[in-house]
Amino acid sequence: MFFEPGQMATQARTRWHGQVHAERHDDRTSRIECPPHVVPEVCSWLFYELGLSFGGLIVEQAGQWTLRYLFYGEREQGWVHMIARLPAEQTKLPSISALIHAADWHEREAEDLFGLVFEGHPRLGDFVLHNDVWQENLNPMRRAFDGRKPVAHREPDANWRPRQIVHEEGSFVMPIGPIYSSATGPVHFLLETVGEDVIRAQPRLFYTYRGLEKIAEGRSVEDVLLIAERISGTSAFAHSFAFCQAVERIAGIEPPPRALALRVFIAELERLRHHVAAIEGICESTGLAVAAAQAAIMEEELLRISAVLTGHRYFFGLNAVGGLAADLDDSAVRRATEQVSELGARLSELEEMLSISSSFLDRLEEVGDVSATDALEFGLVGPVARASGVARDLRTAQPYSGYDRLTFEVPRESEGDGYARLRLFFREAAQSIRIIEATGAALPSGPFRAPAAAAPSGAALGWVEAPRGAALHWISLGDNNVVERYRIVTPSFANWHGFRLAAERFAFQDFPIILATFALSVHENDR
Repeated sequence: MFFEPGQMATQARTRWHGQVHAERHDDRTSRIECPPHVVPEVCSWLFYELGLSFGGLIVEQAGQWTLRYLFYGEREQGWVHMIARLPAEQTKLPSISALIHAADWHEREAEDLFGLVFEGHPRLGDFVLHNDVWQENLNPMRRAFDGRKPVAHREPDANWRPRQIVHEEGSFVMPIGPIYSSATGPVHFLLETVGEDVIRAQPRLFYTYRGLEKIAEGRSVEDVLLIAERISGTSAFAHSFAFCQAVERIAGIEPPPRALALRVFIAELERLRHHVAAIEGICESTGLAVAAAQAAIMEEELLRISAVLTGHRYFFGLNAVGGLAADLDDSAVRRATEQVSELGARLSELEEMLSISSSFLDRLEEVGDVSATDALEFGLVGPVARASGVARDLRTAQPYSGYDRLTFEVPRESEGDGYARLRLFFREAAQSIRIIEATGAALPSGPFRAPAAAAPSGAALGWVEAPRGAALHWISLGDNNVVERYRIVTPSFANWHGFRLAAERFAFQDFPIILATFALSVHENDR
């Protein structure tokens, strides 16, 4: 079902007469406010009847609890902020995860960090804060918790044991991790089986939980920008991009055309490099050493192109509120565009060679498949979702920066298996090259940054289609440009939640290959 702007609010008021307050807040955002007991019904309506995607949950504590459920659709549907408020002393409200499974981890995280109890949720606790290390009810994201002081006394659960789901005769659990020999961050997998196929795959993350949202509280916008670009080195520009857009919306700053174009150029260069690295990982997981080496060389070349162009291989320090921290030379942009185009031809050759390697395809085809229905239910995003036929991409669904001036189709595959994800990485890489070429050839002149201006108190959402998918940054500013609340929803958080869909029902030897095709980041998740 599709509603024109304003009609959605009217429909909500009519359907829940006297129980909800709904309005079109601006040309991109609708707001629906309702009491907690109505939350499941309204969220279900937004998700199933209107076909909106669930974006995340923002919890704020300022005299009372404010829970903001984010949904988004295509263009005119915009963003919907579904808001529920609770008195400060109340901590219980209905869970929506039984209706919208994409909210599962969001509710678990809010319970662990804030102490909110989502009634009806089947599994709360032992999530971000592992019970064998931290006690329950620590709630480090509450305002009363002082993140500058160490926890005086840890009281972990001495009786904690890994949760086992498969209890058939002869069943066993195979642990993998959390420590690996490569650069992979710590993640622990419990693979349960009674034979050769994985029946249940449970990832246990947050060994490197950094509390970035807590660290941001009370800091300046400039300080938090440094935090944003350190969420994940491989997506540093995307995250700082989203952060800057949120602050710019609060301050009413419009970056100049040159800044918008350069941001698109750099964002696509970052996407291209990420996808080449993902292809390298897939080749390596299947034992194709030569193909992996070829992709690794291309990744290194892209990193060097980035360093020459911007001064940093991963674009640290480049984004700034209002545009970029420094301008890029036009001739350097043209040279980088030429190099990217040359690399694109080699990437196409690699794709062609892989497409005729039967031993390689046997490891990917019909392995680790995720249906479109499951991808929607679990809230998968980015290339992983698009390989299962869910084509939503924030660059076109909710355009930002200069993407509304570009015309391109979002690549999509339908099979949802490992080979579909590989093809999607290749197709999106080729698309990024075309966007880089188009943007680099028509780079506007003029200033690269809007005049500096202090942002007034207020709150706003910034979003980007990061290399791994939708990344959302919510900023609430108080006086003197001080951050009161910073909420980060990363694509890896969404896709780790749905990873078990692909890993289950397949043999143990397929596990590392399926993992590589998801191109997940532990560090981006453990923010």
